[in-house]
Amino acid sequence: MSKPIIGFIGLGLMGDAMVQCLQGKGYAMNVLANRSRVNVDAAIDRGAIEMASGKELAQASDIIMLCMDTSVSVEGRMMGDDGILAGLSAGKTVIDFGTSLPASTRMLGEKTAEKGADYMDAPLGRTPAHALDGALNIMGAGDKDVFDRVKPVLEDLGENVFHLGPLGAGHTVKLINNFFGMTVATSMSEAFAMADLAGVEREMLYDVMAAGPLRSGMMDFVKGFAVDGDPNQLAFAIKNARKDVGYYATMADDAGVTSLMSGGPKQALGLALAQGKGEQMVSQMVDFFAELFGSKKR
Repeated sequence: MSKPIIGFIGLGLMGDAMVQCLQGKGYAMNVLANRSRVNVDAAIDRGAIEMASGKELAQASDIIMLCMDTSVSVEGRMMGDDGILAGLSAGKTVIDFGTSLPASTRMLGEKTAEKGADYMDAPLGRTPAHALDGALNIMGAGDKDVFDRVKPVLEDLGENVFHLGPLGAGHTVKLINNFFGMTVATSMSEAFAMADLAGVEREMLYDVMAAGPLRSGMMDFVKGFAVDGDPNQLAFAIKNARKDVGYYATMADDAGVTSLMSGGPKQALGLALAQGKGEQMVSQMVDFFAELFGSKKR
């Protein structure tokens, strides 16, 4: 069978790697510039076709993939006279690979269904390097028949492809996952800065903590910067971490409860963002805490 034609919006670090992976596997690709042209131009050089609007992209594609930063961005591309919704018809599928608010996802799903098309959320785990190799973790959600129909494409992008339930379940799991991960990362960042303040070597602290049940991949990512000086073992920006923890708290509010545990990472990441550190990687929160405490930096 011939491969579906893919339309893609959001060629940032992750999206660009996904597009390269799909093009390498023989998919015809339509692209739409979002914020930067560099990766879009590179995709066009590899054979992608540039579209003028979301409407045009949807009309020319079988599966429309979004890899964008916020629910506001996704809604902006979906809605309006030139938006994706305006170009949808029966048989087309929209997949949001970003991290969005579940309530927004369900709203867009309803509007997509009115066009006779299908909507899925499928947020991602792992890194752009994994995306390039087709080895992402994909948290799919939506109608099971739709998931099964697009699963071969998802398996070209992901090593572990899950169906988690009805529309919005993928974004729910991703937000819980990122809340937990950013709580660990910010806590470990503070721990290293506290060690500085107390005159304890960071590597000694890590060795003791890593020898017990506290050790985790996230701890190792933060250690990668705090001890080894490499901020990119976790290629996730502070601004995106703050957004995701904020979305988690909003999701809790929408469910009628208040998240107690998200307050700490939300405040710390928010303060770092306000200080202009939004483009830095999450592991560099070690420097934020060191500056806050007035403790010695590496």
